[in-house]
Amino acid sequence: MKITILTQDEPFYLAENIDYLIKNLPEKSSIVSVILFDVSPFGKKESFVAKAKKTYSVFGFKFFVFYAFRYVLSQFNTNKKIPKVLKKYEIPEIRLEKSVNHEDSLDIIKSYEPDLLISIAGNQIFKSQLINLAPKGCLNLHTALLPKYRGLMPTFWVLKNNEKHTGVSVFFVDEGIDSGPILVQKKIEIGDMTQEELIKKTKTLGMKAILEGIEKIISQDYQLIKNPDSEQTYYKFPTKQDVKEFRAKGKRFF
Repeated sequence: MKITILTQDEPFYLAENIDYLIKNLPEKSSIVSVILFDVSPFGKKESFVAKAKKTYSVFGFKFFVFYAFRYVLSQFNTNKKIPKVLKKYEIPEIRLEKSVNHEDSLDIIKSYEPDLLISIAGNQIFKSQLINLAPKGCLNLHTALLPKYRGLMPTFWVLKNNEKHTGVSVFFVDEGIDSGPILVQKKIEIGDMTQEELIKKTKTLGMKAILEGIEKIISQDYQLIKNPDSEQTYYKFPTKQDVKEFRAKGKRFF
């Protein structure tokens, strides 16, 4: 089964997890291309300066300095770069010049004849032509237990809301937001983890869930889990007040 991954060039957590995913692929599967979007952690495209200002404004000085320092270090550490991982495995890296839903972009993706698309930290909305492009469908990883915590930054919101458990969901993409039927779901206890620790934990768990999902699709032996809109909760990007309440509850970013 030929797989195309759609992800973003995120400098903190993704490279090592993509590496893990590639190394542990089931025998009857291979990654034929990776569509690499420019990094955009807030769910929409913004300039680098705009992202920096937004981070500082909402999360404060310490958070800004912590991740600014990490970002600078990542520029000198090629192991943190997804292109380096792809080069190691001789997997084509594709940078689209137009929207992923544009006809020209779809033609590029089709040229690799993928059987399955997998979105990991994708930052563009997928429309029906892309969703239906691969015969086995399009999977997405969401780091929460759907249908709860649809939307942005679930690791922040589960901590702020004092949840005892969270997890990951690998689901088939539809035209809604985190609303498709679930193929694999895994649950973990949060305990006293910081947000950074929770991000790392759910990313690693998410790769294992994706691998399990690939195996299920290859074997054609699975039952989908419902993801009902009637039970959903949905969260947007946090405000300064949300961050203040997060800290007041004794929660930590790192």
